[in-house]
Amino acid sequence: MTDLQTPYYAVIFSNQRTSEGEGAYNAMAARMEELAASMPGYLGIESARGEDGFGITVSYWETKEAIKNWKANAEHREAQKRGRAEWYKDFTLRITKVECSYGMLERQEKKNG
Repeated sequence: MTDLQTPYYAVIFSNQRTSEGEGAYNAMAARMEELAASMPGYLGIESARGEDGFGITVSYWETKEAIKNWKANAEHREAQKRGRAEWYKDFTLRITKVECSYGMLERQEKKNG
């Protein structure tokens, strides 16, 4: 997601999954992506999970207020509650302001341009 206009905010959710409820978890994760995308200030999401159950999801937001509204969303709060009770052994959430972002393609364009 290097095409976002800086500055913006990133919510970094690092987590270790349990082996419980894979189907229900996947359905909830898909619903949360859909719901987040409908929220004002949402910019996008990237996610990866290893075979050992460790995952990182990064969601991108225009403002801290947008993040606060996402956190307070009733359906999202229910997903958080289920995550703590059923799906995560451990997690860490970090919020950071992104002031600079670039990727390989952008560097090649500058080099060739």
